[in-house]
Amino acid sequence: MKASYVQSVVVTLAAFFLFQAAVFAAAAYPERPVRLIVGFPPGGAADTLGRIAAQQLTERLNQQVVVDNRGGAGGLIATEIAVKTSADGYTLLFSSIPHVINPHLRKVSYDAIRDFTPVVQFVAVPLMMAAGPSLPAKSVAELIAYAKANPGKTNYGSAGSGSSSHLAMELFKSMAGLSMEHVPYKGTGPLITDMLGGRIGLTIASAVPLAPQVKSGKLRGLAVTSTKRSAAFPELPAIAETVAGYEVINWFGIFTPAGSPAAAVRRINAALNDALRSDALVKMLNARGADAVGGSPADFARVVKTDYAKWAKIVKASGAKVE
Repeated sequence: MKASYVQSVVVTLAAFFLFQAAVFAAAAYPERPVRLIVGFPPGGAADTLGRIAAQQLTERLNQQVVVDNRGGAGGLIATEIAVKTSADGYTLLFSSIPHVINPHLRKVSYDAIRDFTPVVQFVAVPLMMAAGPSLPAKSVAELIAYAKANPGKTNYGSAGSGSSSHLAMELFKSMAGLSMEHVPYKGTGPLITDMLGGRIGLTIASAVPLAPQVKSGKLRGLAVTSTKRSAAFPELPAIAETVAGYEVINWFGIFTPAGSPAAAVRRINAALNDALRSDALVKMLNARGADAVGGSPADFARVVKTDYAKWAKIVKASGAKVE
């Protein structure tokens, strides 16, 4: 009886000390600067949003969160660097929809689902359908009518073959029954330049770089790709209002290599959720074409798994290839 009592006390004390150790680890993290790998070069949407997230984390974690831009191959280079780092919570990956598109376009050295832990979805960024001065259409309905009346004469530009910009338009073409010529660019910047110059009439691309041109009147925003109107662009209809069921959302969020400490995952998640409760931050994100999201790691994991399956079908149907 006495032995069993002592054993019970020992087990209870062990459990208590393990709990205290876990609490201490959660409170102590991070004890040194944290690296946030961004898979695109400075100046783009990923870099802009990644730096905002890093600043918010720096303020709440009491440690510097340093942005490390590793652009190339549509985010692939950054992802392959991240998956090879130590799973200690001190290397984070700021990624977006290419995370679940790349594995269907090319051979990759990682499993996008198994090898990463989704930590938190920072924002959702609906893509924007925009027209340049060379295209007369002023709405999605007018675009469809114009393209059908001029088969093969309407071209559209994308941020690159196999990009979300390309695949979003291919999905639109398929659902609307249109024939349009694809002109791939090496990024949204050169595409916008050619749209302003009248060489390309149409695109679906990230709203972040398109927004200033649309707000200035140099390009016409036709619609957003979310199922409902975006808080960032309430004046623009959703494509789904004309083409029922159409939806493409480009999310941005934070991942860690699989196996990273649960305490680190919880701390980062809590810090960004706290940040996203700030009206000032929400307004800042809206001004850049992004809708604040947040939520639990499980919430983000569901989004990632759903989109992984969705984009597999879209890539296959489009026949998209990486050039």
